[in-house]
Amino acid sequence: MSSNPHYTEAFVWIWLPGETEPVVAGKLSQEGESLLFNYGKSYLERKNAIAIYEAELPLQPGIQPLSAGLNMPNCIRDGAPDAWGRRVLINRLLGLKGEEAGNTTQLDELTYLLESGSDRIGALDFQRSATEYVPRSAVNAPLDELLAAAALVEKGVPLTPELEQALHHGTSIGGARPKALIEDSDKKYIAKFSSGTDLYSVVKAEFIAMRLAALAGLNVAPVSMVQAAGKDVLLIERFDRVQAGDGWQRKAMVSALTLLGLDEMMARYASYEDLAEIIRHRFKNASATLRELFTRLVFNILCGNTDDHARNHAAFWDGKMLELSPAYDICPQGRTGNEATQAMLISGDNRMSQLSPCLAAAHNFLLSPEEAKEIIGRQIAVIEENWASVCDEANLSQTDRTLFWKRQFLNDFAFQGYKA
Repeated sequence: MSSNPHYTEAFVWIWLPGETEPVVAGKLSQEGESLLFNYGKSYLERKNAIAIYEAELPLQPGIQPLSAGLNMPNCIRDGAPDAWGRRVLINRLLGLKGEEAGNTTQLDELTYLLESGSDRIGALDFQRSATEYVPRSAVNAPLDELLAAAALVEKGVPLTPELEQALHHGTSIGGARPKALIEDSDKKYIAKFSSGTDLYSVVKAEFIAMRLAALAGLNVAPVSMVQAAGKDVLLIERFDRVQAGDGWQRKAMVSALTLLGLDEMMARYASYEDLAEIIRHRFKNASATLRELFTRLVFNILCGNTDDHARNHAAFWDGKMLELSPAYDICPQGRTGNEATQAMLISGDNRMSQLSPCLAAAHNFLLSPEEAKEIIGRQIAVIEENWASVCDEANLSQTDRTLFWKRQFLNDFAFQGYKA
């Protein structure tokens, strides 16, 4: 068991567009309760340098001021691990068990950045050195080993060195559920596992939602279902990696939380209305992007995904403009009652999981009421027509089909007050 390390700085490395090797961009330093960033002189002198994210960290010398309410740059926080990755690191560094392992405040942000795996979402990584890049990557472990390691972490049991290495690679990716990173020839995947606390097949529910979303015309990450050690595993193809020759290019990304200038404590104020406003001014193909965002909002409501928080929306950043990434983490949530709310506000202070506020907000997405109704009607038809075949693809039990249908998928509450 390792002790809790203490870091005061980290060097931020970046994969520039089209490159397969990273360069150092600058330094992140601890100043009281805050982490402050400044670009390196050599990086600013590069002809192909891009801002990590122009609206927050423009290409200029000196310490960058933090946006109001933040204690570190949001576009750098996007590269940090979330709940699951933090739990794995607590297991490795502190060896805590049970409820203690769930308290992710026991390590600071620099530790999470520097101790997590290097194959993180987007184009950044974090190093102790400004001159030598040393990736923190594990071997491509078999899925059954990864499943075994994830199960032990959930129980708060410290891992053996072999299992620790297998799971460490995926500590840098976001989300709360057990997962790992795997590579297969020319593609990379995020593997999501069932949890010991699941009351139903959560990974199959996500597979079904993602497949139906694709059939409904949404731009979503490709998914597949496999089995390992007798358990279901959902594979999501990564869209932030491009194989080029003998290396990998990394696509820079920022979350909607970063676009909105909010942190986790302020996430409840995130809204589709404000995100739509940003898209109009900063995104490529704004009108098509707004239509796509509206279709995602509607589909989230129709499939029961109330976990549509601002870190579950993201955009590629090429140094000049933004482009909406494929959709991911469309996962129907457990539901006991009828009424439900979305994680992001739809318009004004309305976040009810219903079609009527979506229709009322259609103008924010530059859509007419008729266009919005056409999108809604098509999605309903696709879900109804393809429900049985997609459930067959997932080998979903009849019990879970009965559980999901009209509860998560096409819940009556979504249609209250809506006239087609």
